[in-house]
Amino acid sequence: MSDMQDYASSLEDVNSRKFETFSYLPSMSNDQIRKQIEYIVSKGWNPGIEHTEPQNAFQNYWYMWKLPMFGETDVDAILAECEACHKAHPNNHVRLLGFDNFAQSAGASMVIYRGKPV
Repeated sequence: MSDMQDYASSLEDVNSRKFETFSYLPSMSNDQIRKQIEYIVSKGWNPGIEHTEPQNAFQNYWYMWKLPMFGETDVDAILAECEACHKAHPNNHVRLLGFDNFAQSAGASMVIYRGKPV
């Protein structure tokens, strides 16, 4: 177990904070984001987009970008909405969700764009 790495993160250092599983990896490329959207669509989940300021990312409430995209299967349309949210809020974290109707929960949740702390 000595090979385990500790991620030094703290509330004071906004850049050090980790969110969700993918935040421990390098930022996703557009192609990788597309693959995640394809996965959400393939599972029949409804995509949703949320955003928040980096300093508020640990809060339970994130701002919803429009309504969840119920029944949307066009990957390009979903990706365009993700990019529109990021463009409208360039300093905010943007999170992509896949809502599972049957389990009544989020089947997927990942920060796809990281904001810049103010």
